[in-house]
Amino acid sequence: MPPSGESRRRLTRQLNAAYGEGLLSDTTFSYRLDVLLRSVLIEPAGLVGDLTVRRPRPSLADTIVRMLRSARERAAAAVAEPVAPPLPPLLALDWAGGRDDMLVGRHHDCDVVLGDLSVSRRHARLTFRDGNWVVRDLDSTNGTRINGQPVIRCRLRPGDVLTLGDEAVLVD
Repeated sequence: MPPSGESRRRLTRQLNAAYGEGLLSDTTFSYRLDVLLRSVLIEPAGLVGDLTVRRPRPSLADTIVRMLRSARERAAAAVAEPVAPPLPPLLALDWAGGRDDMLVGRHHDCDVVLGDLSVSRRHARLTFRDGNWVVRDLDSTNGTRINGQPVIRCRLRPGDVLTLGDEAVLVD
């Protein structure tokens, strides 16, 4: 289980690296950090999906070592790794207890609004209790799942994939 806020810290590091490379202006960097730190539902692709930070050029010695690898090592390195599916949006919860209740659903009055039609208007309630977030399904049409398992009421942990209808979010 990753520590709470780890995905948000990773995104912050990516934004800092992009700013350091000159890929973001001061204004854009500030705006994206503000979105990252203030939003409850974060779309990682919207924050860092357009950024490509290049690795530093290898030294001459590293280049020579790489060129001297055997054909077998090159063939093994050439095997493509499977492409990971894109990360779902992050549900950035306050684990310090700054907020104790959130309504999640499709209705515009909800605290977290998900636009997918498989999400009920008032789908689930998140409650902070004794240092933990608990999700409770509100008799939704398409159900609530945590890491693929159907739930009615369940404790959330950082790294859980919470699925409401067909819409998945990563708990951070």
